[in-house]
Amino acid sequence: MSRNAGLLVEEFGRAMAAYAKPFEQGKTDSSAADGVAEVVRTLGTVAERWFTDPHKAAEAQTLIGGQFLALWGATLQRMQGEAAPPVVMPDPRDKRFAAPEWSSNPMFDFLKQGYLITSRWAEILVDEAEGLDDHTRAKARFYVRQLSSALSPSNFVMTNPELLRDTLSESGANLVRGMKMLAEDVEAGRGELRLRQTDPGRFEIGVNMANTPGEVIFRNDLMELIQYAPQTETVLKRPLLIVPPWINKFYILDLNKDKSFIGWAVSQGLTVFVISWVNPDERHAKKDFESYMREGIFAALDAIETATGEREVSAVGYCVGGTLLGVTLAYMAATDDPRIGSATFLTTQVDFTHAGDLKVFVDEQQIQAVEASMQSRGYLDGSKMATAFNMLRPNDLIWPYVVNNYLKGKAPLPFDLLYWNSDATRMPAANHSFYLRNCYLENKLSRGEMEIGNVRLDLGRVTIPIFNLATREDHIAPALSVFEGCRAFGGPVDYVLAGSGHIAGVVNPPSKPKYQYWTGGPAHGSLSEWIAAAVEHPGSWWPYWFSWIEGQAPERVPAREPGGGQLPSLAPAPGTYVRIRA
Repeated sequence: MSRNAGLLVEEFGRAMAAYAKPFEQGKTDSSAADGVAEVVRTLGTVAERWFTDPHKAAEAQTLIGGQFLALWGATLQRMQGEAAPPVVMPDPRDKRFAAPEWSSNPMFDFLKQGYLITSRWAEILVDEAEGLDDHTRAKARFYVRQLSSALSPSNFVMTNPELLRDTLSESGANLVRGMKMLAEDVEAGRGELRLRQTDPGRFEIGVNMANTPGEVIFRNDLMELIQYAPQTETVLKRPLLIVPPWINKFYILDLNKDKSFIGWAVSQGLTVFVISWVNPDERHAKKDFESYMREGIFAALDAIETATGEREVSAVGYCVGGTLLGVTLAYMAATDDPRIGSATFLTTQVDFTHAGDLKVFVDEQQIQAVEASMQSRGYLDGSKMATAFNMLRPNDLIWPYVVNNYLKGKAPLPFDLLYWNSDATRMPAANHSFYLRNCYLENKLSRGEMEIGNVRLDLGRVTIPIFNLATREDHIAPALSVFEGCRAFGGPVDYVLAGSGHIAGVVNPPSKPKYQYWTGGPAHGSLSEWIAAAVEHPGSWWPYWFSWIEGQAPERVPAREPGGGQLPSLAPAPGTYVRIRA
């Protein structure tokens, strides 16, 4: 134990040295301090609503006092050997308190129930605080969730029976291993914790991930265009262009051969082209939404016409890639450009009225702080967005890994989805600022107020057929937000609702389907009314979507090889841009 204590101090020193290195080099980032100030300011506003009025203060104290008195009484009964029902129970899906001692041992049971009472009391204070605007209340809920997740007794050795047992049985060796991993992760994050969620050594892009055969047939400063090799003798005459988000890397749609939407689409007889966005640096600081439209989608359309001879394509946009596609369609409608014949949106928002949990990060003050942080570098560091996404589900994506890695001293298991999730990308300053302000803050696209290249955009002029997929448990592009966005388009929209969330609801292959989907046609009435009338289907939505695609343009031609003899291969798929890490 004493030897491990010495090693623990040694590894702690290494972690602190890694943390302090940016300060010593004068490379400090003020965004963390800005974030703390925002939390204090928001929760201080909630506290004012309760504790400046003696009557409200007494009401708040009564809310928690009665439950703690009941908990004290129940605990005393249990200590005397009597049975006592719990005052409060954790959610059945909450895995933090699965160890039997959390219920069998009166002391740990008291810690568990006391924590649950306090965290739920804090949530009630936010929900019932008078005079809060909706945005402040949403921020306060989010910050309370972060704090309560961080302060759970399951996150500390001395208050977690499982950790205490492991530490004693291993004489602290688990903590030494954990501190070693912590030091490595702080070093990897260059002074910030880069939380490992999986074993990165088990995955290699192009080998056991993103390995559908194809070729890069075009490249510019912003993207590589990949054309995938055919797997059928004939293909649909109209090619398919996929526009992925630049907030993540495209291979979420090509994780492996069993989970590849791209590979499956090729196997159905589609000539598939995918944009692989560059992982930008300071050279791309001034690349904005118009740049991504012209050097991304428009450049891809030109290359596809050269490679296939086809001027008209079907397009798919995923998440913010779908928002860019919507912007592009509105621009093309305004300029009489007919090159996209149908569009598929996957968990995409064009109307941000009911935007998801990320909206808590968006107000004028927070955007100014982000813009100030980007100004010196020319981009938003990928770790910032990765952390923001993890914070949407802290009890799933943050604290289980903190406990497993740094307190239990266990390396995380290999998981392809979490490897992709950790493969963060940067965002150019001009592009990210435009997106935050025009979409999240001012919602200009759905209002017909957005301008690109001095052209005012009106989604109502987009009359091509649209397939609009939402997922039922999506916190990033909520089903309601996608549903309301359907109304902005001027043509036929087939709204489809899939089970699960933003990723798993999309990546749900027919060979191993985990979730169902619902169809009900256009987005009429309210979402609840649409769901009540919709037809539920077991399995993957992919075959339904392919039938829709085929129905738009069923003509087939002989299969095409990448480049079509007109564009030489620049690299085998998945290309070079996807390998650039943040």
